[in-house]
Amino acid sequence: MSNQTYVQSEIMPSATPSAITMIVPAVGRVMISAIFILAGLSKLDAPAMTIGYIQSVGLPLAPVAFGLAVFIEIVGGITLLLGYRTRIVAGVLFLFTLATAVFFHRNFGDQNQFIHFFKNIAMAGGLLHVVAFGGGRISLDGRRS
Repeated sequence: MSNQTYVQSEIMPSATPSAITMIVPAVGRVMISAIFILAGLSKLDAPAMTIGYIQSVGLPLAPVAFGLAVFIEIVGGITLLLGYRTRIVAGVLFLFTLATAVFFHRNFGDQNQFIHFFKNIAMAGGLLHVVAFGGGRISLDGRRS
């Protein structure tokens, strides 16, 4: 028995690698897409407040940025959830998440902003994982291949 086989059977004795490679990417996509979909919907619920927040950090064209953010979060979140063009969408969401961290959560003196900054960094790391490995078998991309 190879060392890798031993480690897999000891850590996950009842799960087969194929079950893990099928289910885990889908569950991960559901979990990470939820924050984008919910954030986009909450922006739609309070557009004036969101536009004001965008203006408060000094970004130009706040109404355009608002529309772009809502589009990226809702459409990108749903597309990621379904696993359609998963790597491209995860790449766009990765860039969006990093930009959000840098522009909106850079006041490290505020503990809440500090936490949100590193939450975004962690999300970006998860999105990079999706960029690297795709949406998995239970995805629209998986059905095409």
